[in-house]
Amino acid sequence: MAEEKSLNFIEEIIEEDLRAGKYKSIVTRFPPEPNGYLHIGHATAICLNFGLSKKYGGYTNLRFDDTNPVTEETEYVDSIKEDVKWLGAEWKNELYASDYFEQLYQFAVTLIKKGYAYVDDLTAEEIAATKGSHTEPGSDSPHRNRSVEENLQLFADMRAGRYADGEKVLRARIDMAHQNLLMRDPLMYRIRHAHHHRTGDTWCIYPMYDFAHGQSDSIEHVTHSICTLEFVPHRELYDWFIEKLEIFPSHQYEFARRNLTYTVMSKRKLKQLVEEKHVDGWDDPRMPTISGMRRRGYTPEAFQDFCDRVGIAKRENLIDVGLLEFCVREHLNKIALRRMVVFDPLKVVITNYDRENEFLEGENNPEDEDGGMRELPFGRELYIEQEDFMENPPKKFFRLFPGGMVRLKFAYIIRCDEVVKDDSGKVTELRCTYFPESRSGHDTSGIQVKGTLHWVSATNNVTAEVRLYERLFKVEDPSSEEGDFKDYINPDSLHTVTTAYAEPALRNARMDDRFQFLRKGYFTLDNKDTYHRLVFNRTVGLKDAWGKEQKK
Repeated sequence: MAEEKSLNFIEEIIEEDLRAGKYKSIVTRFPPEPNGYLHIGHATAICLNFGLSKKYGGYTNLRFDDTNPVTEETEYVDSIKEDVKWLGAEWKNELYASDYFEQLYQFAVTLIKKGYAYVDDLTAEEIAATKGSHTEPGSDSPHRNRSVEENLQLFADMRAGRYADGEKVLRARIDMAHQNLLMRDPLMYRIRHAHHHRTGDTWCIYPMYDFAHGQSDSIEHVTHSICTLEFVPHRELYDWFIEKLEIFPSHQYEFARRNLTYTVMSKRKLKQLVEEKHVDGWDDPRMPTISGMRRRGYTPEAFQDFCDRVGIAKRENLIDVGLLEFCVREHLNKIALRRMVVFDPLKVVITNYDRENEFLEGENNPEDEDGGMRELPFGRELYIEQEDFMENPPKKFFRLFPGGMVRLKFAYIIRCDEVVKDDSGKVTELRCTYFPESRSGHDTSGIQVKGTLHWVSATNNVTAEVRLYERLFKVEDPSSEEGDFKDYINPDSLHTVTTAYAEPALRNARMDDRFQFLRKGYFTLDNKDTYHRLVFNRTVGLKDAWGKEQKK
């Protein structure tokens, strides 16, 4: 009997809430700001929020936190929706904080009428100077005790566009000596004369995150508003607004974000990499963005497995990217079609092969009983990898050398009889003998060999460009190192094989296919550059350093 998986702390809270009858079903939300592309940290939040509502019979809303018109674009909205769908998550409602601008404005009016909000004329710098510190209380604004009537008129004038950016703000009246600095009369609205991607120029005042977020949750009757640990200090303000407005009591819960080794997760830093051309856009396969990882060949199933293995924690941690690569490798091993591709060709001429070319068979995937077979053209002239031959090999070199024998995968055993070189002494061709009775699956030769090589026909193949990606940074945690994080970019994070030779079956490769190039790694077609030619991206290598480390 399989061991039952233990609950994480958020699941424990939900189950207790449901047992106590606090809610009949749960509602969660995934609320990205459309100011950049989603990364693997967002994938964690997606898996968590949508997974909880699915497990407990509720639903999840996709709500865009579009309250800052200066940084937000429709391009990001579209990319986010594509990423969420690709991960297999289905939202019940597609919503926007901008849907609630009028309602949020009326909420602010309500707080003004109750004496809980006021219009302030101080500049951002002056407000910061009056905030105090963790050991010193702040000081009241000289405008803090304006009358309700004056505040209502000034707020209406702010909405009507009668003031310039930064000329006035709306603040909550709480406590300038509060222990939590976020509770020291926080900003609720600021003036921004900027075009909004959905509301156009209708508004020139926009709610701050802390005022828009909890109220949007409440409007949608979100039961469990789940965010990362940096929002712990915000929870008190979240609850304060809901209490003073006397609206549906959504509640905030926090979990630890997952940071990955050998990358950065800050949207600001990722934007720097893109704008300064260190990478080829947000969807560069070296980026930790979902679109980048999708382009590299990662699968939704691997993301889900990774999230399940890491779990939900209350403490920030740095996760070994090797675990993610392990999860990807585990899934691709089950689904990837096996193919032979030669990156650095060395010609092999089989001198005693004197008949018509033949077609051998190779299994598509040994892990899949129903995977079927594909044809492999075999003839007198073949390509093997340069690295699979050595003229003067060391001991325990089990590949090809003068007088040595190897098996060609799915084919025959061959023996190297002669080495042909050019004028510079470089080996250009191997002349070999094959043993007809040694065909794979029908071997009656009695010959024993220790090495097996992949190969392709030199006369019946397809050519492709192959991009070999490595980790983008040279150090585990570039954000914690001294100096500029970009100083630690790995200069060898991409190596391109402009002309690789592949078996003809790859001519029919489709964008959703995943491949294991034998002895090379896992690959997928590039979804951006595969038009008039085949371009493959390496998803991950065959070597599993993380899995081996866990077994020590």
